[in-house]
Amino acid sequence: MAKAIVAVEQIENSILNLRGQKVMLDADLARMYEVTTGALNQAVTRNADRFPDDFMFQLSVKEYHDLLSQSVISSSHGGRRTPPYAFTEQGVAMLSSVLRSDRAVSVNIEIMRAFVRLRSMLASNADLARKVESLEQKYDGQFAQIFQAIYDLMGLYDKEKSKKPIGYHAERKA
Repeated sequence: MAKAIVAVEQIENSILNLRGQKVMLDADLARMYEVTTGALNQAVTRNADRFPDDFMFQLSVKEYHDLLSQSVISSSHGGRRTPPYAFTEQGVAMLSSVLRSDRAVSVNIEIMRAFVRLRSMLASNADLARKVESLEQKYDGQFAQIFQAIYDLMGLYDKEKSKKPIGYHAERKA
């Protein structure tokens, strides 16, 4: 199996959840494509018709500052005058056509595979959550009966017994 052109971990760590979507920032993509962020954004600007709002959006100043404060954006992204652009999976796929390099195509293949793995993991986690919930509903009544029996054996539900002090208590004299 051929070695990935970009480390899988680098790609997966660059995928962020913003505005309810999985996205990658322009600077992270530029680093993977081995181009400057300016060159990447210039190629996008020249081909703006290929990047509708559901392919790419610019972060608000607040979103950008929130990411900075969470250390999601490294200090190497410093010196920006405007907030970064975020690319959805479709936007990332479109980037290879506007960058027109063999590396862009290879990197995009790796990124698309990472998005597929991410979707698969999320789907399997959702399946697991549904199975656990189903088991809880199925066995919840039985476990409640077991806990009730344990509490009864411990005398925790016998109010008369619970009023009596447990252990040695010396009475105080006034």
